[in-house]
Amino acid sequence: MILWRQLQRESFTALDKVALFLELDPENKAKLLSHKKFPLLLPKRLAAKIKKNDLKGPIAKQFLPVLEETFLQEGFVSDPVEDGSFRKTGKLLQKYQGRALILSTSVCAMHCRFCFRQNFAYEKEKLGFEEELAYLKEDTSIHEVILSGGDPLSLSDEALKALFVSLNELEHIRLVRFHSRFPIGIPERITEEFLEALTSCKKQIFFMLHVNHSEELDDDHFRTFKKIQRLGIPILTQTVLLKDVNDDKESLKTLFLLLVSHGLIPYYINHLDQVQGAGHFMVSKEKGLALLEELRSELPGYALPTFVEEAPHQPSKLVIR
Repeated sequence: MILWRQLQRESFTALDKVALFLELDPENKAKLLSHKKFPLLLPKRLAAKIKKNDLKGPIAKQFLPVLEETFLQEGFVSDPVEDGSFRKTGKLLQKYQGRALILSTSVCAMHCRFCFRQNFAYEKEKLGFEEELAYLKEDTSIHEVILSGGDPLSLSDEALKALFVSLNELEHIRLVRFHSRFPIGIPERITEEFLEALTSCKKQIFFMLHVNHSEELDDDHFRTFKKIQRLGIPILTQTVLLKDVNDDKESLKTLFLLLVSHGLIPYYINHLDQVQGAGHFMVSKEKGLALLEELRSELPGYALPTFVEEAPHQPSKLVIR
């Protein structure tokens, strides 16, 4: 069995097992939520970084389902970015001019409790990307393909290589971008076979990693990321501003300095998408702007990401000023 697949299968999906692993007392265990539609999914590597019997740390906050998810808040809806209105085929969205996003899979390495796509109706019946490639071939104004999901690294190396072969035939496609959180939870996913698949792609590849706190990262991650960087593939990062996770100057400063010291560029810091059940993560735009203004005098410009939000039917992400 491939190691990363085995590690994926060993991730925590049952509340009683993760509660036992984390040595939760009855009071903390009672705070967990059994969420059938968007259940627990937590790689053991991340679970091992959670302090025992503590639900307040940055990793526990992000990945353990809690009762606050049942609280209804005004403005929080099932599809805050209205993905369904941009669907061109079963697995392709086109929101912005020149770019198209392929929902390559519904599977992730972990379930972030604030995920804006947790209620999305993925196309799961049809295998492959025949319709999507036909759409891309027809629209020659598209110059970038974004592989998202779910997480594109949930696909096998063979499936990714086959997709690259097809994209190589489309001369107007210049860029391929991965949106992934997989290497954060299971860095073993970056296999030699995957690296070979990347080299088979004739387009310029960019990696956009989602990382929210320095505690998610260790030396194994940076050794893994370096393998990608050595192929001439830039690694950018995006971070979601989350209450009681990273909404303080020191947490953000530590994260951004750690990233740039390993050659990763903090690209976006995202205002929370207002998905139902995530209201307890909300940080005001005013606080986010104030934090970034404080950091401006303490970090080099390339370590300071752009503060953005996604608003449906706008021509791009909106820069928050």
